[in-house]
Amino acid sequence: MLPCARHLLSLSACIAFIAIAPRADGQSVEQLESRKPFAAWSASAQSLRDSIVVKARGQIGTRYKLGGTKPNSALDCSGLVKYVMGAIDVMLPRTAQKQATVGREVPKDLAAMKPGDLLTFGRGKRISHIGIYVGDGRMVHASTSKRRVVETRITARSPLIRQWKGVRRLVDSTGASMRDSLLALADSLTR
Repeated sequence: MLPCARHLLSLSACIAFIAIAPRADGQSVEQLESRKPFAAWSASAQSLRDSIVVKARGQIGTRYKLGGTKPNSALDCSGLVKYVMGAIDVMLPRTAQKQATVGREVPKDLAAMKPGDLLTFGRGKRISHIGIYVGDGRMVHASTSKRRVVETRITARSPLIRQWKGVRRLVDSTGASMRDSLLALADSLTR
Protein backbone atom coordinates (compact mmCIF):
# COMPACT_ATOMS: atom_id res chain seq x y z
CA MET A 1 0.00 0.00 0.00
CA LEU A 2 1.31 3.46 -0.86
CA PRO A 3 2.27 5.66 2.14
CA CYS A 4 -0.20 8.34 0.98
CA ALA A 5 -3.02 5.80 0.76
CA ARG A 6 -2.20 4.58 4.28
CA HIS A 7 -2.46 8.17 5.58
CA LEU A 8 -5.78 8.66 3.82
CA LEU A 9 -7.12 5.44 5.36
CA SER A 10 -5.96 6.60 8.79
CA LEU A 11 -7.60 9.99 8.22
CA SER A 12 -10.84 8.30 7.13
CA ALA A 13 -10.81 6.10 10.23
CA CYS A 14 -10.26 9.14 12.47
CA ILE A 15 -13.13 11.00 10.85
CA ALA A 16 -15.39 7.96 11.23
CA PHE A 17 -14.42 7.66 14.90
CA ILE A 18 -15.06 11.35 15.54
CA ALA A 19 -18.40 11.08 13.76
CA ILE A 20 -19.63 8.37 16.14
CA ALA A 21 -18.03 9.61 19.36
CA PRO A 22 -20.40 11.09 21.99
CA ARG A 23 -19.92 14.60 23.35
CA ALA A 24 -18.26 15.08 26.72
CA ASP A 25 -21.65 15.56 28.39
CA GLY A 26 -22.72 12.11 27.16
CA GLN A 27 -25.23 13.37 24.59
CA SER A 28 -24.89 12.58 20.92
CA VAL A 29 -24.18 15.33 18.45
CA GLU A 30 -27.29 15.56 16.24
CA GLN A 31 -25.35 16.25 13.06
CA LEU A 32 -23.05 13.32 13.69
CA GLU A 33 -25.76 10.87 14.69
CA SER A 34 -26.27 10.04 11.06
CA ARG A 35 -24.73 6.84 9.80
CA LYS A 36 -22.65 8.83 7.35
CA PRO A 37 -19.09 8.87 8.65
CA PHE A 38 -18.15 11.54 6.10
CA ALA A 39 -20.90 13.99 7.14
CA ALA A 40 -18.39 16.29 8.84
CA TRP A 41 -16.11 16.04 5.81
CA SER A 42 -18.99 16.96 3.53
CA ALA A 43 -19.83 20.01 5.63
CA SER A 44 -16.17 20.98 5.55
CA ALA A 45 -16.07 20.67 1.75
CA GLN A 46 -19.15 22.91 1.49
CA SER A 47 -17.45 25.46 3.73
CA LEU A 48 -14.37 25.40 1.48
CA ARG A 49 -16.54 25.88 -1.63
CA ASP A 50 -18.23 28.86 0.04
CA SER A 51 -14.82 30.35 0.87
CA ILE A 52 -13.72 29.97 -2.75
CA VAL A 53 -16.81 31.85 -3.96
CA VAL A 54 -16.32 34.67 -1.44
CA LYS A 55 -12.62 35.04 -2.34
CA ALA A 56 -13.35 35.00 -6.09
CA ARG A 57 -16.15 37.57 -5.81
CA GLY A 58 -13.86 39.71 -3.66
CA GLN A 59 -11.68 40.26 -6.73
CA ILE A 60 -14.49 41.50 -9.00
CA GLY A 61 -13.41 44.81 -10.46
CA THR A 62 -9.68 44.07 -10.21
CA ARG A 63 -8.07 45.07 -13.49
CA TYR A 64 -6.92 42.48 -16.02
CA LYS A 65 -3.24 42.27 -16.86
CA LEU A 66 -1.61 39.45 -18.80
CA GLY A 67 0.63 37.62 -16.32
CA GLY A 68 -0.97 39.50 -13.43
CA THR A 69 -0.69 37.86 -10.02
CA LYS A 70 -1.43 40.71 -7.63
CA PRO A 71 -4.86 40.55 -5.94
CA ASN A 72 -6.74 43.87 -5.81
CA SER A 73 -4.23 45.28 -8.30
CA ALA A 74 -3.91 43.22 -11.50
CA LEU A 75 -4.73 39.60 -12.34
CA ASP A 76 -5.05 37.39 -15.38
CA CYS A 77 -7.35 34.35 -15.41
CA SER A 78 -4.86 31.85 -14.03
CA GLY A 79 -3.50 34.40 -11.55
CA LEU A 80 -7.04 34.83 -10.18
CA VAL A 81 -7.55 31.06 -9.86
CA LYS A 82 -4.12 30.54 -8.28
CA TYR A 83 -4.76 33.33 -5.75
CA VAL A 84 -8.27 32.16 -4.80
CA MET A 85 -7.29 28.49 -4.43
CA GLY A 86 -4.11 29.47 -2.58
CA ALA A 87 -6.31 31.19 0.01
CA ILE A 88 -7.59 27.73 1.01
CA ASP A 89 -4.07 26.25 0.84
CA VAL A 90 -4.49 24.58 -2.54
CA MET A 91 -1.33 25.37 -4.47
CA LEU A 92 -1.82 25.36 -8.24
CA PRO A 93 0.48 25.71 -11.24
CA ARG A 94 0.71 29.20 -12.76
CA THR A 95 -0.88 28.69 -16.19
CA ALA A 96 -4.46 27.88 -17.21
CA GLN A 97 -3.16 24.99 -19.33
CA LYS A 98 -1.53 23.33 -16.30
CA GLN A 99 -4.33 24.25 -13.88
CA ALA A 100 -6.74 22.44 -16.20
CA THR A 101 -5.03 19.13 -15.37
CA VAL A 102 -5.49 19.35 -11.59
CA GLY A 103 -8.37 17.76 -9.72
CA ARG A 104 -11.13 15.51 -10.95
CA GLU A 105 -12.95 15.94 -14.24
CA VAL A 106 -16.67 16.73 -13.86
CA PRO A 107 -19.31 16.66 -16.63
CA LYS A 108 -20.04 19.96 -18.39
CA ASP A 109 -23.50 19.98 -16.86
CA LEU A 110 -24.87 22.72 -14.59
CA ALA A 111 -26.64 20.10 -12.48
CA ALA A 112 -23.33 18.30 -11.79
CA MET A 113 -21.28 21.44 -11.13
CA LYS A 114 -20.65 22.87 -7.66
CA PRO A 115 -19.40 26.28 -6.56
CA GLY A 116 -15.62 26.30 -6.56
CA ASP A 117 -15.27 24.10 -9.65
CA LEU A 118 -12.83 25.36 -12.28
CA LEU A 119 -14.15 25.97 -15.81
CA THR A 120 -11.66 25.64 -18.65
CA PHE A 121 -11.82 27.21 -22.11
CA GLY A 122 -9.79 26.98 -25.30
CA ARG A 123 -9.55 25.69 -28.84
CA GLY A 124 -8.41 22.24 -29.89
CA LYS A 125 -6.37 20.68 -27.11
CA ARG A 126 -5.05 24.03 -25.89
CA ILE A 127 -6.53 25.58 -22.73
CA SER A 128 -6.20 29.36 -22.85
CA HIS A 129 -8.66 30.55 -20.18
CA ILE A 130 -9.95 29.45 -16.78
CA GLY A 131 -12.61 30.68 -14.38
CA ILE A 132 -14.31 29.72 -11.11
CA TYR A 133 -17.91 28.50 -11.01
CA VAL A 134 -19.83 30.36 -8.28
CA GLY A 135 -23.22 28.65 -8.64
CA ASP A 136 -26.51 29.54 -10.33
CA GLY A 137 -24.98 29.25 -13.81
CA ARG A 138 -22.38 31.96 -13.13
CA MET A 139 -18.60 32.16 -13.03
CA VAL A 140 -15.97 34.68 -11.93
CA HIS A 141 -13.03 35.16 -14.28
CA ALA A 142 -10.49 37.74 -15.42
CA SER A 143 -11.96 38.92 -18.71
CA THR A 144 -9.60 40.07 -21.45
CA SER A 145 -12.42 41.89 -23.29
CA LYS A 146 -13.76 43.70 -20.18
CA ARG A 147 -10.19 44.27 -18.92
CA ARG A 148 -11.17 43.33 -15.35
CA VAL A 149 -12.38 40.48 -13.14
CA VAL A 150 -16.11 39.97 -13.74
CA GLU A 151 -18.97 37.64 -12.90
CA THR A 152 -20.56 36.19 -16.04
CA ARG A 153 -23.46 33.88 -16.88
CA ILE A 154 -22.11 30.74 -18.47
CA THR A 155 -25.42 30.16 -20.21
CA ALA A 156 -25.12 33.39 -22.20
CA ARG A 157 -24.17 33.24 -25.85
CA SER A 158 -20.65 34.51 -26.17
CA PRO A 159 -17.47 33.49 -27.99
CA LEU A 160 -16.00 32.38 -24.64
CA ILE A 161 -18.83 29.96 -23.88
CA ARG A 162 -18.47 28.37 -27.32
CA GLN A 163 -14.88 27.54 -26.29
CA TRP A 164 -15.91 25.89 -22.99
CA LYS A 165 -13.79 22.74 -22.72
CA GLY A 166 -14.44 21.24 -19.30
CA VAL A 167 -14.85 21.37 -15.54
CA ARG A 168 -12.35 20.37 -12.85
CA ARG A 169 -13.18 19.79 -9.18
CA LEU A 170 -10.55 20.32 -6.50
CA VAL A 171 -12.87 20.30 -3.48
CA ASP A 172 -15.09 17.24 -3.15
CA SER A 173 -17.14 15.82 -0.31
CA THR A 174 -17.40 12.06 -0.83
CA GLY A 175 -14.78 9.77 0.67
CA ALA A 176 -13.62 8.15 -2.57
CA SER A 177 -13.89 11.39 -4.53
CA MET A 178 -12.04 13.32 -1.82
CA ARG A 179 -9.31 10.66 -1.85
CA ASP A 180 -9.07 10.87 -5.65
CA SER A 181 -9.00 14.68 -5.54
CA LEU A 182 -6.25 14.69 -2.92
CA LEU A 183 -4.19 12.11 -4.82
CA ALA A 184 -4.62 14.02 -8.10
CA LEU A 185 -3.63 17.24 -6.37
CA ALA A 186 -0.58 15.60 -4.76
CA ASP A 187 0.38 14.08 -8.10
CA SER A 188 0.11 17.44 -9.87
CA LEU A 189 2.32 19.10 -7.29
CA THR A 190 5.11 16.57 -7.81
CA ARG A 191 5.29 17.18 -11.59
